[in-house]
Amino acid sequence: MASPRFIRAPCTRIAAVRLSPVRSASPPAVLRLRAFPRFLLLGSLLLLLAGCTSIETRKVVDLAPFRHIYVEHRLTDDRRLDETIVQELSRLGYVASRGPLTMLPDDADAVLTYEDRWEWDFKTYLIEFNVVVRTARTKKQLAAGRYYQPTPNSKPPAEVVGKVLTPLFAKQSPADTKKTAIR
Repeated sequence: MASPRFIRAPCTRIAAVRLSPVRSASPPAVLRLRAFPRFLLLGSLLLLLAGCTSIETRKVVDLAPFRHIYVEHRLTDDRRLDETIVQELSRLGYVASRGPLTMLPDDADAVLTYEDRWEWDFKTYLIEFNVVVRTARTKKQLAAGRYYQPTPNSKPPAEVVGKVLTPLFAKQSPADTKKTAIR
C-alpha cells in the first residue's frame, strides 16, 4: 500500500491523496462522462455551421419555347451577378443578354429579374437569391426560383445561380415530355 502524501489545496485545506502504484489502461468512467458534454457541444456546433440550404423553383409553363432571355441589370449589383446568370443561361442553350430594362431588345421573349442578399461574417457570402421570369411584353410571371442559406458555409455565386436556373431552364427530353403529358 502506498503511503499517503499531503497536498496543500488552493482553499487552504489539507487533503490526503493515495498514490496507487498500478494504473488502469482505460480512463475511469467519471472522466468519460465529463468528456461527453464536450462531444455533444462539438456535434451541435457542427450541425449549426452546416445549416440548411433551401432551393425552391416553380414553373408555370415550360420555358423551352422562350429562346431569348433578357437579364435585367440591377443598379445596386456591384458583384456582377447578372453576368453570371447570362453565362449560365448560355450554358443551358439559351440566347441571353443583360442590361437595364430600358434597353430591352425587341426580340427578347422573357425578362429575368433577380434579387440578391449578401451578409458579412468575416467574409461576404450570398445568403439569398431570388429569380422571377416574366414575359417580355405582357409581364406575366412564367417561373420563380429561390435560394436561401442563412449560414456562412455558403456556396460560390456561380454554383448558386446554376442550382436555381437549371431546374427552371433545363430542356426536357422527348421521353420526359411523354411522361408528363396529360391524357
